[in-house]
Amino acid sequence: MSATTQPPTTPQKPEGRTPSGGARLLGDRRLPVLVTAGLFLAMYIGGLSRYQNYGFGEPQVFLNLFIDNGYLLVAAVGATVVILSGGIDLSVGSVIGFTTMLTAWLVQDVGLPLVLVVPISLGVGAFGGFLMGYVIHNFEIQPFIVTLAGLFLFRGLCLVISKESIAIDDSAVSSLALTRVPVGVGELSIGALVSLVVLAAAFYVLHYTRFGRRIYAVGGNEQSALLMGLPLGGTKIAVYTMSGFCSALAGLLFMLYIQSGDPLHAVGMELDAIAAVVIGGTLLTGGSGYVLGTLFGVLVLGLIKSIIQFEGTLSSWWTKIATGVLLCAFILIQRFMTTRKQT
Repeated sequence: MSATTQPPTTPQKPEGRTPSGGARLLGDRRLPVLVTAGLFLAMYIGGLSRYQNYGFGEPQVFLNLFIDNGYLLVAAVGATVVILSGGIDLSVGSVIGFTTMLTAWLVQDVGLPLVLVVPISLGVGAFGGFLMGYVIHNFEIQPFIVTLAGLFLFRGLCLVISKESIAIDDSAVSSLALTRVPVGVGELSIGALVSLVVLAAAFYVLHYTRFGRRIYAVGGNEQSALLMGLPLGGTKIAVYTMSGFCSALAGLLFMLYIQSGDPLHAVGMELDAIAAVVIGGTLLTGGSGYVLGTLFGVLVLGLIKSIIQFEGTLSSWWTKIATGVLLCAFILIQRFMTTRKQT
């Protein structure tokens, strides 16, 4: 009796399921940015319909969003770079406050010209960021702890310089603060223009340079980036150095905006910067986000303030309430997106 052999059967592959349009949309990394942009547009249209008789539709009102929030945009750009790398920087507000105090003291009390004070302030901020990045990487301490120490350090240094506010009456500072540059439909301040230049530079670095790709890789998966041979330590230190530089530059712009230094300036502004980054669609876990989303996040926060001012009957605390609601909403969106990707 001969045994009959049957040819081996090849396992059939399950038919590939084409993801639906909704699934593709939820998997798109640009979704949070689009949601933020849509939210800003809806809020702006709502403001136009409600306050059209009060000048809300004037082009200068829109440009004032950049004038009044230029320093926050610069600080948020630095925070975006850090969060994209998987870190966090809680020292942003303190560095901004310290920069205003250091600049006011050097210009008003020491008598140094502004052209020398600016690089000194930027160098101090960048060096502070470098030290925090160095400690985070070489001593393997959580960024939350290190930057929290930086928060207390720089806030304490503000009080070392002076416990009182220092008003600046330097002619160069006043001239820069009052300068307005025509942009066709209105005017922008020097601070607003500088913030847009910083935004453009960050966009180029993050999306068109090797260093930007390293930031995304480190934030996406630190161990994979290390196995690929990427310079993990150098990237982390550079990221915090950039954040310190942006915070110091934001402090200079804030000093121009209010023309004074005060040890209580920018208290809690690091939270505003982080809120703008999250509302702009950048994942707090790192590795995903766009700096243009941060721009829309800053504009949304600025528009909330403008609407409250036009309303006239609401307290400024409603800004914090609205920011908290938006933060919760966008964190839930991020959580839902990451859960969908895992499944």
